[in-house]
Amino acid sequence: MPLPALSDILADYDLLDADDRYRLLIDLGRTLEPMPDPLKTDATLVRGCSASVWVYPTRLPDGRLHFLADSNAAITKGIIALVLAAVQDRPPAEVAATDVDGALASFDLRAQLSSNRTQGIPNMISLIRSTAERFSV
Repeated sequence: MPLPALSDILADYDLLDADDRYRLLIDLGRTLEPMPDPLKTDATLVRGCSASVWVYPTRLPDGRLHFLADSNAAITKGIIALVLAAVQDRPPAEVAATDVDGALASFDLRAQLSSNRTQGIPNMISLIRSTAERFSV
């Protein structure tokens, strides 16, 4: 099942109180396709996250980037799903040029979640951007 569009997620998110926003993120994390355990390695681990987060890039037959991701924490898994909703299944150059921070700004995650939960977001975005830059050459 593909990730919902970021605009659709935000439309739901804006209607919810803080507790329900947590549930929405957890549910969003559950929509990620399963990431096989052998792909959860030191090379795919996102540094600087309080929970373990793995991101593995794949290429679709037409060259677009498709990311597999997982986390050992439900909220963090929802956060990486939210990040991926901004870039999933797009051409590498488009992913590299996407302002993911800007795309996520309306969610105001830093106000909604503890700093422990949000500290790794820049590292998630950086890993995805650098991966896209490598694939776009």
